[in-house]
Amino acid sequence: MAKQSSLIFISGGVRSGKSRFAERLAASIANQTAGNLHYIAAGQSSDPEMERRIVRHQKDRSKSGLNWKTWEQPRDLKRLSSVFTSNDVVLLDCLTTLLNNEFFSREDLWKESFFQEQIMCSIIEGVEQIAKSCRALIIVSNEVLNERIGNNELVFIYGRMLGRLHQHIVTSAKEAYLVEAGIPVRMKGVDGHEGSHDSRNGIGCWEKPDSDSDLQGFCQ
Repeated sequence: MAKQSSLIFISGGVRSGKSRFAERLAASIANQTAGNLHYIAAGQSSDPEMERRIVRHQKDRSKSGLNWKTWEQPRDLKRLSSVFTSNDVVLLDCLTTLLNNEFFSREDLWKESFFQEQIMCSIIEGVEQIAKSCRALIIVSNEVLNERIGNNELVFIYGRMLGRLHQHIVTSAKEAYLVEAGIPVRMKGVDGHEGSHDSRNGIGCWEKPDSDSDLQGFCQ
């Protein structure tokens, strides 16, 4: 019987501990399934702060003692759709940065609705293709929508796009977590009860999924 894939979504604020939790969860799944660990890094060294964050995450993975294979993919997620197998556990960190890179790839087009839809469709299709090919795809993203936007049109459009991506991915995800102060709260779980808030059992609650992830419909 073919191994089935699982899509897991993890979000949280800056320095919330979401990336560390995601790495622990990925390692737990890989340990349970004898899977291979893969890390899709969307970050680019665009400024000193981003460089420090990249280095910090690299050190965290190195200290874990686990054999992570890293893929540097700041844009065009679909390029990785054919590189993973059903024995791979894949962590994408993070969706917010990936959207940012795509959004500002053509600074003169961000106001255009066709460009916005093109970006979101490309990301969704990449997520869908990777999720179907691997054992588990874990996506990390930032919760930036609770902050005041004001009258900044650029920030408003970006926030709206990120919110739509979050909703579509969570709809298809087997599990969804919100991490605050290092504590993961399970908002959608394998037991089928959304809002269960089963945070303390988060690492040990993963099970083999009973169906494939399905993100179809977003771009049709």
